[in-house]
Amino acid sequence: MSNRVVITGLGVCAPNGIGLDEFTASMQEGISGIRYVPQLKELNFSCQIASKPIVNDAVLNKYFNSLELKGLQSTGIIYGVIAGSQAWSDAGLHPSEENRPDWDSGVVFGSGTLGVDKFHEAIHNIDKGQVRRLGSTAVAQTMSSGISAFLGGKLGCGNQVTSNSSACSTGTEALLMGYERIKNGQAKRMLVGSTSDSGPYVWGGFDALRILPRTYNNQPEKASRPMSASAAGLVPGSGAGALVLESLESALQRGANIYAEVLGGHVNSGGQRGEGSMTAPNSESVQRCIAQAVSNAGIETNDIDTINGHLTATTKDPVEISNWSQALGRSGKDFPFINSFKGHFGHCLAASGSIELVASILQMRENKFFGTVNCEDLHPEIEKWVHPSKIPTQTMDYSVQVLAKASFGFGDVNACTIFKRF
Repeated sequence: MSNRVVITGLGVCAPNGIGLDEFTASMQEGISGIRYVPQLKELNFSCQIASKPIVNDAVLNKYFNSLELKGLQSTGIIYGVIAGSQAWSDAGLHPSEENRPDWDSGVVFGSGTLGVDKFHEAIHNIDKGQVRRLGSTAVAQTMSSGISAFLGGKLGCGNQVTSNSSACSTGTEALLMGYERIKNGQAKRMLVGSTSDSGPYVWGGFDALRILPRTYNNQPEKASRPMSASAAGLVPGSGAGALVLESLESALQRGANIYAEVLGGHVNSGGQRGEGSMTAPNSESVQRCIAQAVSNAGIETNDIDTINGHLTATTKDPVEISNWSQALGRSGKDFPFINSFKGHFGHCLAASGSIELVASILQMRENKFFGTVNCEDLHPEIEKWVHPSKIPTQTMDYSVQVLAKASFGFGDVNACTIFKRF
């Protein structure tokens, strides 16, 4: 059995917009979600800017009841539940009956770190000998599968409910895991996505690595500069993105809205060999991942008209562009249109792939190709592979037909997915 798989729901909790309407407007207009964070200055961070969703009480009360909110400190769970619930609703789906699981629906929702603030509270209470003050939700908020368990319970999913974790490629990998399950006939619907905690305990390690911009604290919206000659480092972010995948047969039977079709993809690792390391990609493995994704999708490289890259606004951006060009055998004006969304909301770590997937698919709905902000000074090395006209800095009218989306993560891990307009 080999089912065709389509996307029938989207949800997002992003630094520049919660919900599809606000998020879409921000993406089209190039509105940034990167802000100055006074707490980071107080903690002696060199980089004092970051991005996180603005979640107020009204939003919380829409997605959580009073019992669930009691002691809830895991921002990753908050963001993920908001995005996941939105996507389920957007697909026209509802939680299953109270006493009967939905055996045909499952969840693959990943995270990098989860419940860091809750861990912080737990450590202090335990060190004080006050273990009983941890509360009954400490485990659920800090276990790696807390987000998928939370969503699976809210929706009553009876199929596979699990969490993956592959650094920055987590969200794209989660989508492919859900895709494979539906393709192979093991589920009809899968809620897929990823989330990332916010705050200094998550971002501090990156500041210590000295890979964050330190000269844009007074200009946060200008700090993340993908593919730019003046790129100064990635801006840490957080949030969540979610997509509902469904077999084409199921979607047509319900008369569901279909955003796009998932043609296939590929996941691999460079093994931290060659130039690959814990923090740097092995170019050969990146190129193999892209090429295999194209092959698995059953298309030709020339069929791809748009790419949403990983492109983190670091010195590695030209390397990624080179890898795309070599993997696709296309360069100059023959290169597809390509963009990066890191300028809009920074690098949302484990959530980056899923938030960017939502934005990428929204381009098909809107008949737009979102511009790459802060890329007016294109890196000269990139121009060796791509004509500048293929990297628009402002949103343009365009009917995306076949889109390639890739994410590359710490640990030398890669994921690439191909989508087609339905």
